[in-house]
Amino acid sequence: MTDSPSPFIAAWIARVARLAAGSVRPPAALDVAMGRGRHTGLLAEAGFRAFGVDRNPEALAAALREAARRGLRLHVWAADLEAGVLPSARFDLLVCARYLQRSLFGAIRAGVKPGGVVLYETFTVRQRSCGAGPRSPDHLLGIGELRQAFEGWAVLEYLETEGPEAVARLAARKPASPGHDGP
Repeated sequence: MTDSPSPFIAAWIARVARLAAGSVRPPAALDVAMGRGRHTGLLAEAGFRAFGVDRNPEALAAALREAARRGLRLHVWAADLEAGVLPSARFDLLVCARYLQRSLFGAIRAGVKPGGVVLYETFTVRQRSCGAGPRSPDHLLGIGELRQAFEGWAVLEYLETEGPEAVARLAARKPASPGHDGP
């Protein structure tokens, strides 16, 4: 796994930030299973109130040190995501990269405000033929599974790759409530 941001996630963070430009209050974004913050820092740089959650306190501390070095502010907390605890309807953007916990799909969907966006990227079962990365079915999406997990949302972009890594990538907007334009 790389410490570099995903080009897909980075491009979409910039797009969503442009859509949110001019908001009265900076939009809120959450990086789920943030690790050392490779996407959390991008969120802060793009003008989001950047939040991140991970179960590893050492990774969170490293992310905070790097953010301070870069003059960025992050709001992070340590939590076991197996408990599925995420704030509800709080985020304009939610990012999840290289992490799969199917039981968390509902909490991720609920964590996004109406009109908000989810960016998700993780490995599919085709990764087994790439010779590296996760092997367990618990950590590999079935073909089309990510898109199905966000059924009813407006799919802005969806792609499943086969190499050099086999990943599914999704950008999707939660249906807006009446009178809400989203970020």
